[in-house]
This record gives sequence, C-alpha cells and structure tokens, in this order.
Amino acid sequence: MNRKDFIALSSLGFLGLYACGTSNLMNNRKPLAIQLYTIRDAVAENLEKSLERLAGLGFKQLEIYGYDGGFFGKTRKEFQSILKNTGLEVISSHHTTGVIHNSKGTLLNDWEKSVEDLHFIGSEYMVCSYLFEEERTLEYYKKLPQLLNKSGETTNEAEIAFAYHNHDFEFEKFDDKTVYDFILDNTDSDLVNMELDLYWISKAGFNPLTYFEKYPKRFPLWHVKDMKAGNKDFTEVGNGTIDFKTIFEAKEIAGLKYWFLEQDSSDKDIFESVEISKKYIDRHSCFTK
Repeated sequence: MNRKDFIALSSLGFLGLYACGTSNLMNNRKPLAIQLYTIRDAVAENLEKSLERLAGLGFKQLEIYGYDGGFFGKTRKEFQSILKNTGLEVISSHHTTGVIHNSKGTLLNDWEKSVEDLHFIGSEYMVCSYLFEEERTLEYYKKLPQLLNKSGETTNEAEIAFAYHNHDFEFEKFDDKTVYDFILDNTDSDLVNMELDLYWISKAGFNPLTYFEKYPKRFPLWHVKDMKAGNKDFTEVGNGTIDFKTIFEAKEIAGLKYWFLEQDSSDKDIFESVEISKKYIDRHSCFTK
C-alpha cells in the first residue's frame, strides 16, 4: 500500500483491512516487550508473580512505570533480583514532570537520583510519560521543551536516552501548529527522542508516516496497541483498525529500536487480552526485526 492509499484508508477507518503478512521468521524476531502498566492491577497484588506470568507468556523486556524513589515498593537491588529471577530486563521507564505532582521520580524532583537508579537496573531509556490536565496550558507548553532538554542532558550523562510519550491532546493546535510539532521543533534531537503511541496518534486522526518523514530517526520507541472501529476504544492487537503493516514498513526512517505491547483497558481479563495480542504478533511478520 502506498502512502496516498494509507491516508485515504485512515480517513475512512479501514486500516484493519490490511493485516500484516504471515511469516515463519521467528529467528529474526526482537524479544517481545510489554509496558507493565497493562497489568498494573496484578502488579499491585503481587509483583514477582505478575512478572513470572509475563515471562511464561514469552515476554523478555519491560517498560516500567511508577518509580518513586523505589520500584513497586522494592529497593533497586530487590527489584534487580526479581528481574534476574524472572529472566526479564527493563528497557525503559515512565516518569511525569513533577509540575503538578512533585513526588520523587519526576523530572523536577531529584531527577539525578532517578537516573542513577534506572542506570543501576540497566534501563536504556527514560520517558516523560504524561502531562496532567493542569499542565496543558499555553504558558506551560512554552516551558516544556526546556525541561525536556534539561532532563535529556542528565540522562545522557548516564548513557540513558530520553524520550517524550504522546497521548491525543498533543495533536491539538498550539499557535499555528500542534503541540506535538512544537515539542519536536523546539527540543534538541540529540537529547529528546519520541516514544510514539500508535493508538493515540491514530485516535487523534494523524498519520505516523507523516511524522516519520518530517522528523526522521526521532521515534526509537513505539507503543503498539489497537483501536476498535466503532467507539475507538482500546482493543487487542489485530482486533482493531490500525494498519501495523504499513507503519512497521517505515520503521527504518522512524528510527525504531524497541516497541512495547500495551493495552490501557480491556473488556476481558487483561491477561486474556495480552495472550490474544501476543498470538497475533507471533503470526505476523511486520512485527519481526
């Protein structure tokens, strides 16, 4: 499918008609990764058992959330031991800015200690994950690039890359451009990468390929989740409308290095949803390396 066809189908909501091709190229597949927020209720109940269950499903790599000076109530050594026991590794970690909730682990509260602890457990990325509603103002948007650049400077010193994760509100207009474009245009590409959430950009009605072409190599991290055709709610990968084949075909220009399965909510047991997505991913070549 060419780019023109992709745009036309996007506007009509027919992206799901183009499934990834099937393949047996399992030897070339990247280790399967997941954003741990997907199973947050299970994690709150029992961290180690939750990780064991993910490992049993074939996951090898994690993106974590909730660092607050510790990891899910564990010290960094305790958490590292759990990772070793379950055979999982942390690739990336989510953090908020601290503008509204200035707790430990945020960009504005002892960020250096956060970086030190994430470096200790071997994380390669740290990500600004979310702007609370009170932060989505003209005044704050203007200050955001400076904070992101500064945060990236600190992570780079520890050989950890920094990124910004989008939702849909970043595609609202800010002066004469979207907030997302403003962030991309006003941050240092050597300091600030983007973690592109394929669900949220699609829900906002924008085309990932447009951004890959305009800002090549700025998108090393992706969140892979699907969107229902009717109400645009979250659904299992392969059960929705997003054309992963076309998007993954552009991974080189995007600069993709890691992608994480994520599902924010489900109308099923969340582990059932994870298994459905995993089975689809296992069958389709567009998700391979």
